[in-house]
Amino acid sequence: MKTRALITGIGGFAASYLAEYLLEQGMEVCGTIRGHKTDNIEHLHSSLSLYSGDLMSASWVEQTIRETRPDLIFHLAAQASVARSWDDPAGTLSNNILSELNLLQGVTRANIDPRILVIGSNEEYGLTPPEELPSTEETPLRPINPYGVSKICQDFLGYQYFSSQGLHLVRVRPFNHTGPRQSDEFFIPSIARQIAEAEAGISEPVIYVGNLKAERDFTDVRDMVKAYRLAILYGKPGEVYNIGSGKATSLEWVVDFFLKNSRVNISVEQDQSRIRPRDATVSLCDYSKLKRETGWTPQIPLEHTLRDVLEYWRSKSMSNRRITTEVGNERDNPSWR
Repeated sequence: MKTRALITGIGGFAASYLAEYLLEQGMEVCGTIRGHKTDNIEHLHSSLSLYSGDLMSASWVEQTIRETRPDLIFHLAAQASVARSWDDPAGTLSNNILSELNLLQGVTRANIDPRILVIGSNEEYGLTPPEELPSTEETPLRPINPYGVSKICQDFLGYQYFSSQGLHLVRVRPFNHTGPRQSDEFFIPSIARQIAEAEAGISEPVIYVGNLKAERDFTDVRDMVKAYRLAILYGKPGEVYNIGSGKATSLEWVVDFFLKNSRVNISVEQDQSRIRPRDATVSLCDYSKLKRETGWTPQIPLEHTLRDVLEYWRSKSMSNRRITTEVGNERDNPSWR
């Protein structure tokens, strides 16, 4: 019998790659979605069992768990944007905490014993002094935004259910991960989209940026989801594991890479609205604990990831330009019947 995996928020960026990967591993995959945005998993529809509903509804969550009876649960559903967490801190906290609470309560009430992976974030570490870098799992948590606080709550809520309810639960703290299909709310796809649109003639040859002096630990999403699988299968229940590349890359270097690979000359302007109220200067991961216990290491170079992201947005931009052109032609040359 196939292993059955349940992915919450399966229509999301990383979740869609996880679904692909688990299917490749021969698993049966089901997932929760909210609303009708399934673009990221459209190519997988025939292979997935989807359950549409709201994780904020405890009764719906319990019903879904009883119906799916999964062997593995990957809890990826969350409000994942730091910027949005500043705009709506209450919504971020309530969504991220209560959805996980309902999930864990649903598991205990369904009387099943799946392996569960709770996804935290490097934002839990917040401002880490240079002398404490790279961040290990023992580094003090100093969150500096509502999203980071919500992830600490998810992290420790998971630990509490391991400790008090005996759930087979592993926690991870992924550092920044990126790749094709990621929303342009995030830094790398935002830059790639702007360049692709300038190349396609959709926008002026200018890209707008925030603080480029910050340094981030970037991992390809395709490496990240492999780490999720290894962590849930081979991680120790109750433990927490960092996931990252172990390399800090400046945002300025990322922009320079994109500019060098652009097909048109592009200027750069700073946009004050893109600068966060408070931001960590350097984020750097020590993933040695995960490597030691599961053998995971990242394989895909950042340059390869950035090229893939740029090609993804080039494809979307050309498609958008064709649609705009076709609509314009229809308006200029209406076909009367």
